[in-house]
Amino acid sequence: MLKQSLINIEEKVLSNENQLTEIFFSGCKTPEIMAQQRVGVEFEKLPVCKKDLKAATYPQVARFLSSLKKRQAQWTGCVYEHNALLGLVSNNGVITLEPGSQTELSLSPMDSIDNISKILKNYNNLTSQLAQELGLLWLGCGIQPVSTYRNINIIPKKRYEYMTKYLPTVARKPLVMMRETAGIQSSFDYSSEEDAMRKFSFALKLSPFISAAFANSPIRNGRLTKFKSNRAASWLETDNDRCGLVSSKVFSEDFSFKQYAQILLDVPMIFIERMINGTKTAIKVENITFRQFMKHGYEGFFAQKDDWEIHLSLYFPDVRFKSYIEIRNHDNQRSDLICSVPALWKGLLYNQEAMASVLDILKGFTYFDFEYVRRKTPHYGLDMNIKHLPLRDIVKEIVDISYQSLKSFTNGEEKYLESLMEYTNNGITPADVIIEKYNGEWNGNIFKFAEYSSLK
Repeated sequence: MLKQSLINIEEKVLSNENQLTEIFFSGCKTPEIMAQQRVGVEFEKLPVCKKDLKAATYPQVARFLSSLKKRQAQWTGCVYEHNALLGLVSNNGVITLEPGSQTELSLSPMDSIDNISKILKNYNNLTSQLAQELGLLWLGCGIQPVSTYRNINIIPKKRYEYMTKYLPTVARKPLVMMRETAGIQSSFDYSSEEDAMRKFSFALKLSPFISAAFANSPIRNGRLTKFKSNRAASWLETDNDRCGLVSSKVFSEDFSFKQYAQILLDVPMIFIERMINGTKTAIKVENITFRQFMKHGYEGFFAQKDDWEIHLSLYFPDVRFKSYIEIRNHDNQRSDLICSVPALWKGLLYNQEAMASVLDILKGFTYFDFEYVRRKTPHYGLDMNIKHLPLRDIVKEIVDISYQSLKSFTNGEEKYLESLMEYTNNGITPADVIIEKYNGEWNGNIFKFAEYSSLK
């Protein structure tokens, strides 16, 4: 028995850097799977108390999870940490809680935006009914409108406890990001290292432009702010070692899985997990990079494959690798725009001609131009220029390219871009509509904003 345990440990130990890219190569999909054009979605939303719009607490959201499991048979399992209910499991995906009790629905990869839309509509409908019974609302926006991180407690999860202790030592607003914000993420397949690098570089270049188009969080701390996306602004000051556009190296033609791993090797670690007394336990790691951990270990622990996977999950660029490409930087949206996020990227990433057309638009831009857009759009949305070109015109053209691409797939999914095109055709973002209404017909009434943004 002891011999078998030692063999299992040896299988997990990371003895050389070549092992680090195994997870990326394992993500290469067959032609049959690539033909399905699968999309994964992670959909976060914000719980608030109906009476005062303050952020719902963990006990309130835990009661919601418990009620949801009783109400809907598809949730076949629960996720616990030390007896605290932190999520639900079904065949289509899982619901988990983010640090400030935001809920995240993670769907398994699907070949149809129609299926994604149907699941999200049913989910929002049912969870809205339950929320009403519990005195809550779910909001489709990018940041809590009233409560700030100072009065939002983190959920009882060690991962977030260690992040809360570490991230404020390196930046100003990580607790805003962790406790206040909600976004939509989409993930996509790749067939080879070459295909992965092409899509990764493309998505990183495009990410600041698309983030601007989906700006939807101008209200924070009970009032309008100077930002159209407070969520995106918080990411600018979360941790420069692990956020942003990764590196200018990504935009070179010879970027590889190995180079991506090399970048992450020099990112500081936060924690690892080990089985202690039969329970998976998070163990804080301080003042070392993963490269140093591989060479020297840490307080008697040595690097294992699971540690590398945790380290990958604690790297938060606008686009990242695991065994798929995950595009992360979008504010949460009202119901009519939720599926615009996966649809837009699907129309671009699964069509070589569409990608080429977009790259032709961006061909004069450098890494520093993309970084400039990333840093300015949280404030301005589409209302800015880059290299003397109106950003609104660039984004409109990109959305039009995706629309035509989806139309060429002949499955009708271009309809999911129609709501987005109403904004981009007018050169505005969802935040611009909120700002106009807040200063106009709502007369500064934040409850009108909540009614407008409520997910039902």
